[in-house]
Amino acid sequence: MNTQQTLLVIEDEQAISRFLRSSLENAGWNVLEARTGRLGLELTASRKPDAILLDLGLPDGDGIEVLKELRRWTSAPVIIISARGKETDKIVGLDAGADDYLAKPFGVPELLARLRVALRHAAENPEDAPPII
Repeated sequence: MNTQQTLLVIEDEQAISRFLRSSLENAGWNVLEARTGRLGLELTASRKPDAILLDLGLPDGDGIEVLKELRRWTSAPVIIISARGKETDKIVGLDAGADDYLAKPFGVPELLARLRVALRHAAENPEDAPPII
């Protein structure tokens, strides 16, 4: 893991946010935190994280709306982390633009593996790559 990679965690539950920060920093990530969707959007625009973890139950609105807004202007990998674990919830999140979906509770090793996959896919398809003809 490159210690320069930054991950934004958009999560309103302090205990989960604290757990994620500790676990992810131990894995070499620089972690930013946002407790609301609005702050998450602002931090994404200003700090340009390499990846985003997004909870769906936020105090200022639904995470799906935050995801749709993010997809209008960033291709940073977004992994939804949510207590909503029904298949239909996962489909809605993935169809709205998420790169992956993890239902809570989940293990840190699985989260790290999914982050590696999302970053690998993002590196294979950079925004500024010339079209292949």
